[in-house]
Amino acid sequence: MIRNKLRAIHAVAALLMLAAVTTTSTGGARAQATDANTIVMKDFDFTPMVMTVKAGATVTWKNLDGEPHTVVSPDGVFRSHALDQGDTFTFRFDKPGTYKYICSIHPKMMAAIIVQ
Repeated sequence: MIRNKLRAIHAVAALLMLAAVTTTSTGGARAQATDANTIVMKDFDFTPMVMTVKAGATVTWKNLDGEPHTVVSPDGVFRSHALDQGDTFTFRFDKPGTYKYICSIHPKMMAAIIVQ
């Protein structure tokens, strides 16, 4: 079931990237983040759902929900503990590729990092 959901993310990644570029230029989704490489967890979603970074970049996730969330890559590359409201998790992406991840507590929360 999770694999099917992750495949769906991959299938729509190009559309989501286009939407992220559009909302970034108008101050949309990324306006919630405190810096360019921060992903927020709010309303049981990751925002932005797809982020593109250069190899060597560090990405930070911040939980703004009142419920705990995790950041877990199904392939085991990274895994946070349960993050309470206001907690953060940081990971450095050294190798190019697409890194899909979910919240293991709320598996409908899915997103991806594309490292160039």
